[in-house]
Amino acid sequence: MNRLIALSLLVLLSPLWGLVLLLTLLMQGRPLFFLQERVGRHKKVFAIYKLRTMHAQKITPWGKILRNTGLDEFPQLINIVKGEMSFFGPRPLTRFDIERLGWNTPYHDKRWKVTPGITGLAQLYPVCNQKKSWLCDVYYCQHKSVCLNMSILIQTLLVLVIGKEKLKKYKRKW
Repeated sequence: MNRLIALSLLVLLSPLWGLVLLLTLLMQGRPLFFLQERVGRHKKVFAIYKLRTMHAQKITPWGKILRNTGLDEFPQLINIVKGEMSFFGPRPLTRFDIERLGWNTPYHDKRWKVTPGITGLAQLYPVCNQKKSWLCDVYYCQHKSVCLNMSILIQTLLVLVIGKEKLKKYKRKW
């Protein structure tokens, strides 16, 4: 189902996608894409696709817009079509991040039993440290459901519209 939805979105949004690619080319030049090795389900390594948002180790003005709107993540629909990612789940990490976090032990293997996602619970927090990120990822792995995915979707859309800080304030009121 994820693959079909991702493919449909790629087709339906192709005019917008074409415009974003053209603007990226005009404002930043080539390469358009940033590819990076990430670790996915069952620790299988794959190349994640993103729009390039940096030049000389600095975020470009256009890159900032892409990141703030989430458009830099749009190419990950290709990863979903290929079956390497899902819409929801723990974010795929680099090997370096796994080592840095110390998540390379058998205890941490439960995180690698689900397909990584474009967005997940940890991405909804303005500041997410190692412990909070781990707890969010494990919670998702143990409670994965349509209901939880819809909650993540709604909150992710709210983050895009109002920002993480304001969403955090609203969450406290709930």
